[in-house]
Parts: sequence; C-alpha cells; structure tokens
Amino acid sequence: MTRFFDNIKGDKTIWAIIAVLAIFSFLPVYSASTNLVYVAGKGSTLGYLLKHAILLLLGFVIVYTTHKVPYRYFSGLSVLMLPVVILLLVYTLTQGTVIDGANASRWISIPFIGIGFQTSTLAAVVLMIYVARYLARNKEKEITFKESFLYMWMPVGLVLILILPANFSTTAITFFMVVLLSFLGGYPVKFIATILGVGVLSLVLFILTAKAFPEAMKNTRINTWSSRIENFASGESEDNYQAEKAKIAIASGEIYGKGPGKSVQKNFLPQSSSDFIYAIIGEEFGLIGAILIILFFLGLLFRIVIIATKSTTIFGTLLCLGVGLPIIFQAMINMGVAVGLFPVTGQPLPLISTGGTSIWMTCFAIGIVLSVSASDKEIVTGKQKDEIENPLDILHEAIG
Repeated sequence: MTRFFDNIKGDKTIWAIIAVLAIFSFLPVYSASTNLVYVAGKGSTLGYLLKHAILLLLGFVIVYTTHKVPYRYFSGLSVLMLPVVILLLVYTLTQGTVIDGANASRWISIPFIGIGFQTSTLAAVVLMIYVARYLARNKEKEITFKESFLYMWMPVGLVLILILPANFSTTAITFFMVVLLSFLGGYPVKFIATILGVGVLSLVLFILTAKAFPEAMKNTRINTWSSRIENFASGESEDNYQAEKAKIAIASGEIYGKGPGKSVQKNFLPQSSSDFIYAIIGEEFGLIGAILIILFFLGLLFRIVIIATKSTTIFGTLLCLGVGLPIIFQAMINMGVAVGLFPVTGQPLPLISTGGTSIWMTCFAIGIVLSVSASDKEIVTGKQKDEIENPLDILHEAIG
C-alpha cells in the first residue's frame, strides 16, 4: 500500500477532493436507488450500489493510469482520436431510435458488459484537448481567420453538429468552453465574435429545419429542448414536474437535512440518482451539506487554476483549463437546475451522480490535470517539447 501511495503523483489536494466526493456519493446514490427498486421495481439497492462502486473503481484506475502519462502526449493523441470520435458520433446517430422506450441516439452499448456509453462526452474531452493543442502551437504566430477556421473551427463545428441532434446541453456547454478557452488562449476577439454569430445562426437554421422536416430528423430531441425552455420560462408547475419536485426536496431539507436515506422526494423525483441527485443531497443533508458540495467543487476549481498558472508550457496551461473547467461548469449547471436557476439539461453531477460515461470521462479529465501537475513538479532534464509535432511520434517514443 505504501508503494502505491508513493507512485501517486500530482496535486495531493485534487486527489483528496475527488476521493471525498466519490466516497460521499455512495450515500445519496444508495438512498436514491430505492426509488428505482421499490417504486419502479427494477433491480436491488445493493445491486445499484455495487454497480456504482465498480464504476468509481474503474474511474480511479483511469485517473491513476492517465496521470502517469506525460501530458505532452495528449497533444498528438487528440489528433489521432478526433477521427475516431467523429465515427463514433456518426454511428451513435445512425443506430436505433429507442431502447426500452427511451431515445437512444446519445448512447451506444459496450459489447459483452452491457453498459451504455455516451459518445458525446468522450468527444467533448477530445475536442478540448485538440483546441488546446492548436492554440498552443499558434500562440506566437499571427492567426488568420481562414487558417484557423480550416484547422480549428471546422473540426469543432463537425463534432458539435454531430452531437447537437441528440444532446443540445452538451453541445452548448462544449461550444461555450471552446470559445472561453480560445479567449484565454489569446485567439483574436474579433474572430471569436464572428464564430459566435455563425454558431447562433447555425443553431437557428438547425431548429427551423428540424421543425420543418420532423420525419427526416427522427433522432433529434428538438421537442424536448423547446418544451423544457418553454416550461422554465412559463413556470407552470404541471409542466415543470421535475424542477418543482427538486425545489421541494431542497426546501424540505432546511438547514441540517432529514438525515441520510430519509429523503421523501426521491420516490417522486425522476432521475433522482443522476440528474437531480443534488436535490436529494439538499433534502437529506440540508443547506450545510449542499454548501459543502459547492465548496468542494470551488476547491477543485481553485487547484485547477493554480496548476494551470504554474505550468511551464503554454500547452500545459491550456490543456489544464480546457479539460478542468468543464467539470466545474457541469457541476454548477447540475446544481443550478436543482435549485431552479436553469431549465432541465440532463447534466449529471461529476463524481457523485450514477452513470459510467460521466464518471469515466470526469476521471480521464482529472487524470490529465494531475499529469500536468506531476510533470511540472518533476526535474526537467533536457529540452521538453510543448507538444509532439507528428502524432505518429507517440508510437516511436513508446517503442523506443
């Protein structure tokens, strides 16, 4: 065990934060799973808890493995992985429209183990790494719109177009994060304004097309998005069932909460173990527990920013921000939905909600942040490249 801890590198505070969040997650997950068992009649509470434990264990294996990889390797890997995720997104969109009565255009099933995998989440992480790579490689150059549009925005646009039909919230978050990273990476503001205009225009055209030809775009969830936004704006409780139940759960928790496992609204609140798990935390652990969760994520944000500012390379800084900030942003959106600040988005609470894809991709991103932290703490011998010039150099270095 001592040898294992000696091999753990990187920021110890981040290790502590993700460990605490993961361990704490068992309480609300176990409590919320009773809704699926006793109300929906699916599985057993022990089964759901065991599945969550296995997913978290695999997640920490991903963190450990990823943080041992020098972060400069991810530059070339993003170029190799981008075509792969594009193919996965195309395959995901072209599969069956429903699985067990639910829209399946966001998921593919992993063979043999029967676990669903949301390809858009992987695509978002790979895309952020790719954008960080481009910005780092062109930091000292004069960027032209034509060149950047071809090599950065066209891949970004292609990935987002493939994610958009089935997952508007992930598309919006990823686009916002790409724009933010571009701004932080020194991309010309006038070009960013143009991209924002193109993005809004593209979204409007997509919505109009989907409305005009619904039969040709069966896998889109345009009606779900529009109804959620309309319901949020109108505030009608009969159409805002999830949001209303979430607010009731948080309000009934008061200051100290009802205690672990004593939530009442978990029996009425859909997705209580994933999208609305923060409402269950508020009901069972009260305002104190809800605020502590916020503080943990703010602590994670603080450490990510510190690691980014201390990085010895431009790519390290942008990579850390590119994969780290979306975790915090997603957490804030999840908590904001639960308290009624945002319309329902379907975004899970990182490291706490159930769901293999969310856990694994969050752990992958954290592993990259820890890799940046670990690399900057090591004694650098010789000249270290900011990134690998040719993606195939990864294979040569691995063999050599």
